[in-house]
Amino acid sequence: MSTTTELSETTLLRFATAGSVDDGKSTLVGRLLHDSKSVLADQLEAVEHASRNRGQDAPDLALLTDGLRAEREQGITIDVAYRYFATPRRRFILADTPGHVQYTRNMVTGASTAELTVILIDARNGVVEQTRRHAALAALLRVPHVVLAVNKMDLVDYQESVFAAIAEEFTAYATELGVPEVTTIPISALAGDNVVEPSANMDWYGGPTVLEHLETVPVTHDLSHCHARLPVQYVIRPQTAEHPDYRGYAGQIAAGSFRVGEQITVLPSGRSTKVSGIDLLGEPVDVAWTTQSVTLLLEDDIDISRGDLIVPSKDAPPTTQDIEATVCHVADAPLTVGHRVLLKHGTRTVKAIVKDIPSRLTLDDLSLHPHPGQLVANDIGRVKIRTAEPLPVDSYADSRRTGSFILIDPNDGTTLTAGMVGESFASPEPVKDESEDDGWDF
Repeated sequence: MSTTTELSETTLLRFATAGSVDDGKSTLVGRLLHDSKSVLADQLEAVEHASRNRGQDAPDLALLTDGLRAEREQGITIDVAYRYFATPRRRFILADTPGHVQYTRNMVTGASTAELTVILIDARNGVVEQTRRHAALAALLRVPHVVLAVNKMDLVDYQESVFAAIAEEFTAYATELGVPEVTTIPISALAGDNVVEPSANMDWYGGPTVLEHLETVPVTHDLSHCHARLPVQYVIRPQTAEHPDYRGYAGQIAAGSFRVGEQITVLPSGRSTKVSGIDLLGEPVDVAWTTQSVTLLLEDDIDISRGDLIVPSKDAPPTTQDIEATVCHVADAPLTVGHRVLLKHGTRTVKAIVKDIPSRLTLDDLSLHPHPGQLVANDIGRVKIRTAEPLPVDSYADSRRTGSFILIDPNDGTTLTAGMVGESFASPEPVKDESEDDGWDF
């Protein structure tokens, strides 16, 4: 089998785009789809028709992703637009995320499962606050690869010095954040320079195009080596004449693999038994692994319900009611000390209280503002949370799936905050909590 065939059959890259408003993210995505021949004829015809109606001579490729009417009217991306495309070398799932600060929460959604993030910068503007915010989020979400695409090089006469200055500033900032790898590429999404084809206008650049880098970057989303985790979504008891005693525990494997005969523990109860069978798509298998949706059958009839976590007994995480995490606050209403919330971890949702907000990150210089008392929309900070019930949580560094959570407003179900367990920028010295008992301590 050829290498190209192997790549097309076995590798999938999930990546997200981010950047400030009007930096050209949607145009870049449209150019990638168009120049890689991933646009259907009727889609291109619809874009050409919409562009003519707006008085444009050439097709506006940004319309390939800005599908909401409000996006087209305002000329900005609001929703996270997912697109699926493939080249002979690799398959892709792309999340085009909003650039406006108001929709930073959507960038968190789009990048949370990405192995690579493309951050765009307008060559005329350089590194701005939203650039720093997106770089900080990529670092917090532990995105393994970051691409800095310096766009609109045609508007600065393709000057190497402009690109070099921006690349140096951004790389230094990303390194301070702990971003493991930054690749810098000068492009013009509108003209197509260095997107799919090498640019004839920047002979001083000898690196890969955007697509070439996407096709060759190592994919690191394989979680089969991680500690196995299965959040229980549903208990299956068909009670049919054919299977009168069938009891299975269904869910999607978040990490690792499970085998028939393996000793497992159910958390938070701590009860243990062995896997007696695994059903995958209605058929019995001996082993199942990450991202497969399966039903586990167990030797003993023990109390298990939605929200429990099935893990190998030898790799069981500790359970705790005290969680420290770095969070990105996404709601319009602030998050305050003493805030009563719901915490959703995996398939379990429990009551919780925000006990402390030790620090808030200042994006300009990466300094920490100690004990701000609250986090407002788009703030990144540290929180300490007390839950009403013990939870089996992993460190986010070990598992992005079981090391993450969201905080929810119990009154209207609004998502307040996205959190990463154990993730931290350098924190200030802790201050003793001297707040009075409010009757909600767990």
